[in-house]
Amino acid sequence: MGHATAQDLLANVKLLILSHGQASVERGFSVNKEVETTNIMGDTVVARRLVCDYVALHGGVTKVPLTKELLKSVEAARTRYRDYLAEERRKKEFEAKAWKRKAAEDDLEELRKRKKTMLEVSEVLTREADKTAEEAEAKSGTKMAELISKSNILRKGSKKKLAELEIIEKEIEAKGAELRKIE
Repeated sequence: MGHATAQDLLANVKLLILSHGQASVERGFSVNKEVETTNIMGDTVVARRLVCDYVALHGGVTKVPLTKELLKSVEAARTRYRDYLAEERRKKEFEAKAWKRKAAEDDLEELRKRKKTMLEVSEVLTREADKTAEEAEAKSGTKMAELISKSNILRKGSKKKLAELEIIEKEIEAKGAELRKIE
């Protein structure tokens, strides 16, 4: 394996510079670079590329035939663009409405869960208060007073939860009305 001869080196260089079959695609990159400007969408790039290809097909801008179809298409372009913008606006409005609806439905579901939890807590507190009051009836003296006091505290907690439950029910009603407005 000694030193490489000039012919071996030339063969390797030729191998490295052979076409790899992507020349037509790579030529398209340079055309796209000319077409591209900042902040243009994919549809615009495709449309501009079509125009560039059509002009190149005919050998330049001055050689493009001005057919009736082409002139009609140019006349209708502004209308098509306005229709496109109106459709995009409708899509955005629909998406915004759907997002609002989803958020309202999620809020309503969360309120319903809170209502269910609050109702369960209130019922547990009431049952515990009743149970403690029954225990107090069987006792006497300080133990009875202690159990009655505990029962009263549990009932106050239950009433507080019921008051919170009423607030949640009003919120549910308001959220339901909001949801009906969205429809």
